[in-house]
Amino acid sequence: MLKLVRNFVKSTHLQNYCSTLSKMSNEEKTGVKLNDVISVLEKFAPKQLSESWDNTGLLVEPYTPRNIKKILLTNDLTEDVALEAEKNNCEMVISYHPPIFAPLKTVIQSSWKERIVSLLLENRITLYSPHTSWDSVKGGVNDWLASAFPFVESVPIIPGVDPTTGAGRLLHINEHFDLSEAIEKVKTLTGLKHVRLAIGKGRALTDHVKTVALCAGSGSSVLKKVAEADLFLTGEMLHHDVLDATQRGISVILTNHSDSERGFLSGFSSHLQNQLDNKVLVLVSEYDRDPLTTV
Repeated sequence: MLKLVRNFVKSTHLQNYCSTLSKMSNEEKTGVKLNDVISVLEKFAPKQLSESWDNTGLLVEPYTPRNIKKILLTNDLTEDVALEAEKNNCEMVISYHPPIFAPLKTVIQSSWKERIVSLLLENRITLYSPHTSWDSVKGGVNDWLASAFPFVESVPIIPGVDPTTGAGRLLHINEHFDLSEAIEKVKTLTGLKHVRLAIGKGRALTDHVKTVALCAGSGSSVLKKVAEADLFLTGEMLHHDVLDATQRGISVILTNHSDSERGFLSGFSSHLQNQLDNKVLVLVSEYDRDPLTTV
């Protein structure tokens, strides 16, 4: 009897082992290697374009590797988005904002960020965050935001080593384009019904907008570098920074932080899927949204 039990246990272990090997073998037949995905991401926006204070690149890598067949793009990685990635059987999440910024001392269930890391590791889901490298690169988030305007010239406010890259964008507009049109163009691009507006001292909605300074996200520190402009566009600014701008005759449009960034993901999803030869399905999160709404 004991011999039969031992044989059964051995047989069961062998079946489980073979099943695991078969599953891993099948995983290797489709999709692409993680390093190939990272190569494509960093060809688009090299990691060195990130700001020195930022935490970008590969943030979570499961112990046992597997090919990437589905990627979920999100602006912010919340628990709902992480569960969405699990539900959709994604092997990778690309979160524009890095959810891991301050060092984690534990990975337990006491905080939402630790729970996310735990869930990703348990489900063998890789996490990558590009953040300010996507802001800086030509064709990135700031250039997407600039596409709301009929500009004839666009240059970084704070240029990088390559003058075509850097923080923010300063746009020059030649055609007749007023502040009321600018508001509607921003709403159309971002898909927002409402934006916040502060009209510059001595300005009106019908005034011609010739120069626009913009920075996706929280742009105060970048926009302060601009001596003159007709309009500032960003996600959020402190009260005193808005006040300072308006007293200098600069109007300000605020969209909420991530609403000035999120729309970039839709276009980038197609680009990434094409660059990966359509071997990977690239999804955009349906649960990702700015925590603030205008009611």
